[in-house]
Amino acid sequence: MKLTKLIEKCNLIAVRGNEEAEVTSVTSDSRTVQLGSLFIAVEGICTDGHAYIGKAIEKGAAVVVYDKPMIEEYFSRVTYLQVEDSAVALALIASEWYGNPSQQLKLVGVTGTNGKTTIATLLYRMFRNLGYPAGLLSTVANYVNDDHYPTTHTTPDPITVNSYLRKMVDAGCEYAFMEVSSHAIYQQRVYGLHFVGGIFTNLTQDHLDYHKNMLDYRNVKKIFFDHLPDDAFALTNIDDKNGLVMLQNTRARKHSYSVQGMADFKARIFEKHFDGTNIEINGKELVVQFVGVFNVYNLLAVYGTAMLLGIGENEVLRQLSLLKPVAGRFQTIRSPKDYTAVVDYAHTPDALTNVLNAIHEVLGKRGRLITVVGCGGNRDSTKRPIMAREAVVLSDKVVLTSDNPRFEEPEDILQDMIDGLTEDQKSAALTIIDRREAIKTACALAQPGDVILIAGKGHENYQEIKGVKHHFDDKEEVEKIFSSQHNM
Repeated sequence: MKLTKLIEKCNLIAVRGNEEAEVTSVTSDSRTVQLGSLFIAVEGICTDGHAYIGKAIEKGAAVVVYDKPMIEEYFSRVTYLQVEDSAVALALIASEWYGNPSQQLKLVGVTGTNGKTTIATLLYRMFRNLGYPAGLLSTVANYVNDDHYPTTHTTPDPITVNSYLRKMVDAGCEYAFMEVSSHAIYQQRVYGLHFVGGIFTNLTQDHLDYHKNMLDYRNVKKIFFDHLPDDAFALTNIDDKNGLVMLQNTRARKHSYSVQGMADFKARIFEKHFDGTNIEINGKELVVQFVGVFNVYNLLAVYGTAMLLGIGENEVLRQLSLLKPVAGRFQTIRSPKDYTAVVDYAHTPDALTNVLNAIHEVLGKRGRLITVVGCGGNRDSTKRPIMAREAVVLSDKVVLTSDNPRFEEPEDILQDMIDGLTEDQKSAALTIIDRREAIKTACALAQPGDVILIAGKGHENYQEIKGVKHHFDDKEEVEKIFSSQHNM
């Protein structure tokens, strides 16, 4: 592709070399540079692409795009483009390279602290069930129609995002649903994409290792809605105190959903049990296979989005009643010994509280709640004592354990959690670093009628320790234990 075509939307500061150069590939990773590549130097969290410009040129890059004026030596065979913002340029160039696929899809983005995966995945499943060709970009999995692709980030880099969107267009997809993380918004990974709709779920403490504070975190989320076009819709949860903030400056059509008050899409809850919930949406009663108020919010967002995308109400309601929970999101497994295990991804204080409360709503006083929980390493450490405290306050027994320690020592992470507890609360908590043993211990403590919550990892099938991902799946571990109970 001609360079002039690739960069026509970029804000150029300086050009040195041949703007008519032919580009063979686009990359921001010097390791993947080939002869004729366009290499974009982007400053990341851990590394700065500007430090690899020399390496990219050695490997045959024909074009170098950068935003720091630090080039010391120019080569006549290379075209140098200084731009205002490399991250923005990467997003625009990636879209152009793949033929601007987002403009050929009905692309809906979901952002917020909790609920993104469930909402995006359920929308994808609903539209596939309705017979529409559709794609999904999520924390759990990426799909192009029924073709599955592994995932590494909640929202991938712009080149990967656009490559998937291109696959969707080529496969005839009409709709695409994607999670939009705060990191992705801040790092311009979704810049320049054309969204027909945006959904806001909620805002609670998370990622404060990355964002300075909750205000900064909120404002980054708001940027997504500020950039929606006027032909898009913005659907927000107005029961969250930040819900209306997201709509303040958006040009998109404004819509709301609520369980507590008046809204365009409104739900009421009648009856809760571990197999599902009896609810009413906009005056129509139905039974859904989801547990907890937080899941009613998720289903409301799905309902509202489907309606705004033009699906008939009766068909939407029928599909809602057929949908099942997403992997690792309030997955229930029944023990032969007549107690229940719940595996859930809850890894923030608010998500953990929501799941614990959802269990209590169904459990009542008929059994005890035993919680297995840990916190991830090299992430926001301020939430660790809060999560420990919430777990102890809302559980009859707690087993504190390792999550994904990454490059931290599990003992140090657990100490941060324990430091959030009073002396009395510490007596209600066991500390077992080995996660497998922690799950076994919780199952050994359980009696008929009890519920065990295993929180934090959900769908993940690994445990990350010192840079190595070891196979570990909470659901698998529980099923092994329950299988052995069958044989006793």
